[in-house]
Amino acid sequence: MALGKAGSSLAAELNRLAGTTGLDEQGAANAWAGTTGLATVGALNIKAQAARTRDKFKDIDGICNELAGTTGLAAPAALRSINA
Repeated sequence: MALGKAGSSLAAELNRLAGTTGLDEQGAANAWAGTTGLATVGALNIKAQAARTRDKFKDIDGICNELAGTTGLAAPAALRSINA
């Protein structure tokens, strides 16, 4: 399983995880989460927990760390640590 590339952008990491290329952050997040039309943060929160309600959504860094099983990293760094 491939790890992300050091210095890659959030959009690049989301595309890697989604198995897509060239999508913006929102599009790649929706592809990875299996959602449609959600903002990046919303799609990632749904990816983490399908029944999560908006009042329980974490911010971009928080949700990326939850998905990666890490703590305190910036969003791209957290996603880089996820095997795809």
